[in-house]
Amino acid sequence: MTSRIYCIAEFEPKFGHEQELFEKLTSLEPLALREDGCVRYRVTRQIKHPQAPQESKFSIVFNEEWASIEAFEAHCAQQYLVDFFERYVGNPETSIAADCNVRLFSDEI
Repeated sequence: MTSRIYCIAEFEPKFGHEQELFEKLTSLEPLALREDGCVRYRVTRQIKHPQAPQESKFSIVFNEEWASIEAFEAHCAQQYLVDFFERYVGNPETSIAADCNVRLFSDEI
C-alpha cells in the first residue's frame, strides 16, 4: 500500500458553458503538474458507451493522483486554484459550473 491520494473532482457545467468550463479546467493541468507531489492530473469528459450507459450531471471530471495528503492539501491552497473556485464555481455572477463534487480515496487499509 502507498500513502498516495486519489482525487475525483466532478463538475456539472451550467447550461451553455460546457466547452468553456472544460477549457478553463484544462488550463489548470500544466500548473498542477508542476507542483511537488503531483503524480497525475487530467481533466476528462464523460462519453457515451454501451458498457457505461448511466449518465451523470457531473460530465467533466478531474482524475488526480497525489504523492501524499500533504501534497494534495498544498495543491488546494495554491492561489490559482483558490481563484478558479471563487470565480468559476462559487460566485453566482461569474460561475460556469452549476455544481461540483470532490472526493478523495486511498489504497491504504
